[in-house]
Amino acid sequence: MQKVTLGKTGLVVSKNGFGALPVQRVSKKEAVYLLQKAFYNGVNYFDTARWYTDSEEKLGASFAYTRDKIIISTKTGAQDAEGFWKDLDTSLQMLQTDYIDIYQFHNPAFCPKPGDGTGLYEAALEAKAQGKIRHIGITNHRLAVAKEAVESGLYETMQFPFSYLAGEPDLEIVRMCKEADMGFIAMKALSGGLITNSALAYAYMAQFDHVAPIWGIQKEKELDEFLSYQENPPVLTAQMEEEIQKEKAELAGDFCRGCGYCMPCPAGIEINNCARMSLLLRRAPKEGYLGEEWQEKMKKIENCLHCGKCKGKCPYGLDTPSLLKKNYEDYKTFL
Repeated sequence: MQKVTLGKTGLVVSKNGFGALPVQRVSKKEAVYLLQKAFYNGVNYFDTARWYTDSEEKLGASFAYTRDKIIISTKTGAQDAEGFWKDLDTSLQMLQTDYIDIYQFHNPAFCPKPGDGTGLYEAALEAKAQGKIRHIGITNHRLAVAKEAVESGLYETMQFPFSYLAGEPDLEIVRMCKEADMGFIAMKALSGGLITNSALAYAYMAQFDHVAPIWGIQKEKELDEFLSYQENPPVLTAQMEEEIQKEKAELAGDFCRGCGYCMPCPAGIEINNCARMSLLLRRAPKEGYLGEEWQEKMKKIENCLHCGKCKGKCPYGLDTPSLLKKNYEDYKTFL
């Protein structure tokens, strides 16, 4: 099995990291089964967050007796020190542990630093001194914040969207992390579901010996797919390279990555999926998106308030109201 050392943390994790956001969508029994199956098949790195509803609780139920054999990262979206300590205490309780391996600031709009007035970084240092967290990390979707975090030298890990659809600015962040001996954790390795060839995605990631991808897993068949690559890892071929270039050309320009930071919508629109419906219809089995439930979700676009809140919160600077309108018009042609 391929392993990755997360930079100066010294933590050695499996190349198959388990992204535990999706397990909030399944029952506790199903989640525990999936998480434990991953562990007993060699996966030792599990990533969650305080924002992922009951994901932390499900990890705690799965690993209370094997805690010392796994590496856990979780996140806080707190805006101040008081919120930081509240989140940290809750996470420790839910995870049934007295320490967290990597504690990450969850996609902040700025790079937390000592003396910035928020008290966030100072709180992280104190939590580390107390032994409640072992390493300080940050996650982000914004290139400017990610770059600042790497250059600051304050963080031991960076979690950032990275897949074979990545552009040169994204690759620069990957290279910067390697040069800074900073662990790089790749989220959105399947680009929020737009990449459907997991073998191709896995082979692409294998080129980067310092990159630890985390795969969002919700179903056993998904887990089995990634587990199969541990014994027989796909190797990038010239044909695969051609396919990557074709995919990049198809997805060039502005498209919604489905990160969800635009949510919630005051009009009740499920923006993170509705704004990329055209791609989902063409890149995944479309039948599931044409039923009554999704027709109702897409129809809510007619009630868009054009308040601009989603546009202001998009880390990629997308004109989401325009994307919603464009995707809705396209959607109606399939009905």
